[in-house]
Amino acid sequence: MRNFLMLALVGLLLFSCKPYQNTKIRKNQITYEDFRADQRLYPTDDGLIKYIDKGEGPVIVLLHGVPTSGWLYRKMIDPLAANGYRVIVPDMLGYGSSDSPEGFEIYNAKNHAKRLLELMQSLGIKTWSQAIHDAGGLWTWELMRQAPNKIEKLIVFNTIIYEEGFYPPIRMKPGGMAKTAMWAYRNGLTTNTLLKNLFEQGLKENTLNTLDVEGYKTPLLEGKTQAMYYFFSQTCNELPDYSDVFENVTIPVSIMWGIHDTMLQWPPQETRATDALNVKSEDIHFVDEKHFIQETKAEELVYKMIDFLN
Repeated sequence: MRNFLMLALVGLLLFSCKPYQNTKIRKNQITYEDFRADQRLYPTDDGLIKYIDKGEGPVIVLLHGVPTSGWLYRKMIDPLAANGYRVIVPDMLGYGSSDSPEGFEIYNAKNHAKRLLELMQSLGIKTWSQAIHDAGGLWTWELMRQAPNKIEKLIVFNTIIYEEGFYPPIRMKPGGMAKTAMWAYRNGLTTNTLLKNLFEQGLKENTLNTLDVEGYKTPLLEGKTQAMYYFFSQTCNELPDYSDVFENVTIPVSIMWGIHDTMLQWPPQETRATDALNVKSEDIHFVDEKHFIQETKAEELVYKMIDFLN
């Protein structure tokens, strides 16, 4: 009887908490297998980084956050490339298709930024525009500290700027409990629960289907939790201060923010962030969505991005 109850509990965790609400597949919908087939690889000293490089023209980097990957931008890559841009979409180390080596400080902002700079140098790209989301903001602020003249224009999707407005869904203390949670994520015990909660908090309405979720779930089940462990147990508790970087921002900046986001809220930091980044009022756009605006507002974002970049 005890074994039966344990099996029933595991079954409940695995199958009753589906992270998607829709089973209908959209016409010409990209699969995660197809997305990965388009990725190239770049070997760093810490491990392999996978990335998309598509199109020709001015370069735009699309940078994900936690716990996503380049898959977040899958609906935006081809439209941007079709409009005359060379689109670079990396999976940062520890996420998506990239390696997830053992380690802790290799996942800090300094090392993420260093590896991204090395990738762009390997591609022969000297300057570029960059769109950032979530923790991708921290990695970008660090990149701008290390190499101030690389990014020519900046597009800020719901990203981490200041402690004000930063309300992560998970904060953990380093150690056994946090490591156990990571183990459960990568072994399928709480993977669905994590993603369901994430999408319920991050979307006004969870309209994702099985193919959409596949690109978020597969890396977790492949063991990509080392970088997440650093973020949830370190970054979320001791947010880096990049005020010195903001003081020297002279490039054009556009804000495109899901105004209903509860995890990264704009109003508490609006005045401070707008002043620090020198954002013009006409370059601030509020989107009728929560956190994952790329999932439901891709077409709108691409239109606004092209208008800003031009």
